[in-house]
Amino acid sequence: MRLLAFETATRRLSVALWQDGALIERAGEIPNGGSGQLLPWAHELLAEAGLTLKQIDGIAFGAGPGGFTGLRLACGVAQGLAWGLDLPLLPVSTLEALALACGERDVWVCLDARMNEVYGAAYRVEGDGVMQLMEPSCLPPAVAPAPTFSGGWGVGDGFASYGPLLAARKPDLIGVRGDVFPTAAAVLRLAAPAFGRGEGVAAADGQPIYVRDKVALTTAERMARGGVN
Repeated sequence: MRLLAFETATRRLSVALWQDGALIERAGEIPNGGSGQLLPWAHELLAEAGLTLKQIDGIAFGAGPGGFTGLRLACGVAQGLAWGLDLPLLPVSTLEALALACGERDVWVCLDARMNEVYGAAYRVEGDGVMQLMEPSCLPPAVAPAPTFSGGWGVGDGFASYGPLLAARKPDLIGVRGDVFPTAAAVLRLAAPAFGRGEGVAAADGQPIYVRDKVALTTAERMARGGVN
């Protein structure tokens, strides 16, 4: 099975290729934009593997939550390729991919959602399996729900931005890794078994996972959350 994936929910963009269990990836930190980088990276990976787009069996993408522009970018590129090649498409939770990418077992993942909020969830990782322990939410870090497991790791750039506030919610964390990001390789590790079970969808049915209901806040709402970012 040959699969291609895109993950652009954070400032770290990545593209990965899966070929019968072997993974290769291109990645880079691109805070703004990156739309011109994804397809060249994909073609580089295909050339490295000696493949063409017509030999791909499915497309996956990090569906979020995350930055709205980034989510639309990955979704749009993945949908376009899946549509043009008549391939199944698989949206994969960015938070699950983050949990898998970090390499720890019990993980509280938090991504900086801007507007003084974090996207948070908790997972237990065993091999390439990710079990949800706490459903995703988007809340200010001072009131974000903390997982009930003992210890565990705090992972994601939410901890880089709001570490003390989040650590106060769960003082028994083993440690914090604020420099870990979701990756396209992790997306494919989650997507490959799902594709094997026939869980891919039509291109038009693959949509981002936003979690946050409102994209923009009024000035009063921003100030009530402690800032204007």
